[in-house]
Amino acid sequence: MQVSSLNEVKIYSLSCGKSLPEWLSDRKKRALQKKDVDVRRRIELIQDFEMPTVCTTIKVSKDGQYILATGTYKPRVRCYDTYQLSLKFERCLDSEVVTFETLSDDYSKIVFLHNDRYIEFHSQSGFYYKTRIPKFGRDFSYHYPSCDLYFVGASSEVYRLNLEQGRYLNPLQTDAAENNVCDINSAHGLFATGTVEGRVECWDPRTRSRVGLLDCALSSVTADSEINSLPTISALKFNGALTMAVGTSTGQVLLYDLRSDKPLLVKDHQYGLPIKSIHFQDSLDLILSADSRIIKMWNKNSGKIFTSLEPEHDINDVCLYPNSGMLLTANETPKMGIYYIPVLGPAPRWCSFLDNLTEELEENPESTVYDDYKFVTRKDLENLGLTHLIGSPFLRAYMHGFFMDIRLYHKVKLMVNPFAYEEYRKDKIRQKIEETRAQRVQLKKLPKVNKELALKLIEEEEEKQKSTWKKKVKNLPNILTDDRFKVMFENPDFQVDEESEEFRLLNPLVSKLGEKRKKKLRLLEQQEHHEKEEEEEPEGKPSDAESSESSDDEKDWVEEVRKQRRLLQQEERAKRQAQLREDRQTVLRPQFYEIKAGEEFRSFKDSATKQKLMNKTLEDRLKLEAKNGTLSVSDTTVGSKQLTFTLKRSEQQKKQQEAEKLHRQERKALRRSAGHLRSRHKRGRPFH
Repeated sequence: MQVSSLNEVKIYSLSCGKSLPEWLSDRKKRALQKKDVDVRRRIELIQDFEMPTVCTTIKVSKDGQYILATGTYKPRVRCYDTYQLSLKFERCLDSEVVTFETLSDDYSKIVFLHNDRYIEFHSQSGFYYKTRIPKFGRDFSYHYPSCDLYFVGASSEVYRLNLEQGRYLNPLQTDAAENNVCDINSAHGLFATGTVEGRVECWDPRTRSRVGLLDCALSSVTADSEINSLPTISALKFNGALTMAVGTSTGQVLLYDLRSDKPLLVKDHQYGLPIKSIHFQDSLDLILSADSRIIKMWNKNSGKIFTSLEPEHDINDVCLYPNSGMLLTANETPKMGIYYIPVLGPAPRWCSFLDNLTEELEENPESTVYDDYKFVTRKDLENLGLTHLIGSPFLRAYMHGFFMDIRLYHKVKLMVNPFAYEEYRKDKIRQKIEETRAQRVQLKKLPKVNKELALKLIEEEEEKQKSTWKKKVKNLPNILTDDRFKVMFENPDFQVDEESEEFRLLNPLVSKLGEKRKKKLRLLEQQEHHEKEEEEEPEGKPSDAESSESSDDEKDWVEEVRKQRRLLQQEERAKRQAQLREDRQTVLRPQFYEIKAGEEFRSFKDSATKQKLMNKTLEDRLKLEAKNGTLSVSDTTVGSKQLTFTLKRSEQQKKQQEAEKLHRQERKALRRSAGHLRSRHKRGRPFH
């Protein structure tokens, strides 16, 4: 069973896995199940739930007991009994089926619309009657109050066939050139048909007159959508008395209230493919819309995506099992899809065991692992030297890492560390030997890691045993024999570092308490070295003086802590002096910098200010330029902004510009004074 999750909604695919041929014997099937993992893990919910080549349509009977599906090749219909989880019957047909409908609660009355204009009626025993319509049909609906079948197709007329009288009635004349789909509202009997012009015409079967017209093609065009052709109506579905969903050939779903000609919501599939089917899920207020590539489930009030399902093969039809979370699909493949979504509802009554199965899978979650691919992180790629493959087809990005081909991973792993397998093999052999040794009669042997800690625990255990001889004390589990702490005495990463600062400050009396233990440890190592058969434990009790030294005396503890702190300060001081001597011995050498061609060196200060200016944001730099006068902002007549930049001038250019300006002012003053003198001379006035 394959499990996928989108928006925290789990979808269980019950039809994934390999299918076994019918002509295989039971012995070969059992052999395949032992060898092939895919065959062993598959779940065959309904036996032979498939078609020879392609499945075109799939529906569930009204009582929920039978699942009917049509397919090819050869054209046929198959009926599956859900109570028996097997095939009920199979009937071959003369031509391919466009769509079909069950008129009764079970399979006893079925109507088929063929692609050669024939309408075929089947009863419980088999074929019953066949008739023909004038034009090629595309869809039909059954009106229960009047026993009329409404057929739409490559014509502007809607053909009516009355099953009570057994004859055709006058057709309904629409304004469309062709009609694609139709549906009848079960609440009030309103008949609606979708046209190729992107309109929906609503008719009243009682008066045989049109009562409404909706232009869905115009309403489906939004600001974000790209339309290359005229949208036609490809799907139509009523829900209740007032709600209707319309699917277009360009991948939009429009939700209407029949009291308004404007859609309440427009949902785009973003694939540009025709909508195949639409279903309503009332318990969660969801709409299931499907095109040939994806099934989307979204909220009908807000349009928010609930989850989506994308099968491997193209979708021809979708059927939602009533009052459950099961979804059936007809695909461009022999196998028909079965999906179970626990959030939508419980499993059907005939497969209630699915609820228990999914609950067990949720209690014991397993990470998604693919047999042919290896999941690697970016750090793993750096260790393997494959970071240059990021973005190439060899790596598929997924979550916080990548999926790569397992064969490529093994090849690169072998090239990076060719002796990895040999080391792994030696470790496995060593573990096997140690496991066999553990079954023998062993002497008192200390572990390789944390020997002093193990010896301390052994002594404490012996003291507890001696105390239990005198008093009845409840036995507590020993750390040495507990599997939860076994790694602490096997893995060298858990070795206690007695030279660290934390250990020396938190355990100031370790040296005094460990002298006797170290002597005992040396004796045990000598005994292991000589391989004595009987190990003699050092006897003797600690004296009263030793016990008093090992007691929790505050004065001794404070003195020992102070002593350790002094030692740590001396070590730190010695490190600083050694570092200072190294710094004095190092000789500073001048550093040279190379200037790029075409650049002029001014000073380090200018480069520093330039670097600070480059680190600022564009807004801060524009403000600074406007403050310095090198930038001017002005509004244009069309409402946009115009920026004008002026080049900076050096100090020498500024001085030259000021001198020229002063020279021009002096020349203007001289001209003004000369003109004044000439005017006085002409008037005959003397000069003063």
